[in-house]
Amino acid sequence: MFGICNLAIVPVRFEPSDRSEIVTQVLFGEHFEILEQQNQWSKIKIQFDDYEGWVDSKQYQIISEANYNLLSSDAQILNADLIDYITSPNNLLLPIPLGASLTFLNNSEINTSNFEFEGTKTSGIKPKKSLINTAFMYQNAPYLWGGKTPFGIDCSGFTQMVYKLNGYKIKRDASQQALEGAPLSFIEESEAGDLAFFDNDEGNITHVGIIMDNNYIIHASGKVRIDRLDHLGIYNPETNRHTHKLRVIKKII
Repeated sequence: MFGICNLAIVPVRFEPSDRSEIVTQVLFGEHFEILEQQNQWSKIKIQFDDYEGWVDSKQYQIISEANYNLLSSDAQILNADLIDYITSPNNLLLPIPLGASLTFLNNSEINTSNFEFEGTKTSGIKPKKSLINTAFMYQNAPYLWGGKTPFGIDCSGFTQMVYKLNGYKIKRDASQQALEGAPLSFIEESEAGDLAFFDNDEGNITHVGIIMDNNYIIHASGKVRIDRLDHLGIYNPETNRHTHKLRVIKKII
């Protein structure tokens, strides 16, 4: 079975329970494979990044395998505004966040509600320099474990969505993203848009941010913020201390 998110933002949980932690989110228009069903819950695998988790079965629409494959092969069309509205002939207004997928709107078999969108769209691969402009759109978004929107986002959700809006596909978690791309030996070798990864005392990758020019970094820590980056890690000028220990810098694109 296959499904598509027909609501603005749906939580994906670690276990089939409303009390379970949110591990990620599916945004409007994102499609997925349904792996298992238990009572009111469905275990899904998101097509974009193969991420798995549980969603409430009332919070998506079933689609055919043929339409799933069609959406998977079509070029992605995404909402490019912080928030906009989907409309329908019966005057329904459905708010959707930045990065929501609009690819299915021209497919009448899926778009049975005749949704329409008149806002700003983005599609295709953008120049690497566009990554920073996109990152600024999330500035001051509050940190939310598992979040992927300007209303709440985590560090790797932030990097994934910034890359996605510019036409690039990377994995969901920081530890997964750290396995992609080519490592750089020094900060001086990096360019704006490269990713910096940070580890904990056990050596596990737990944080990621997007490198900017002039040794700055934009990342989600409490909120999406801009701090200094040096060979030790992230330096917070407000607290006058390093907050994250640098592990590796990767050139993803």
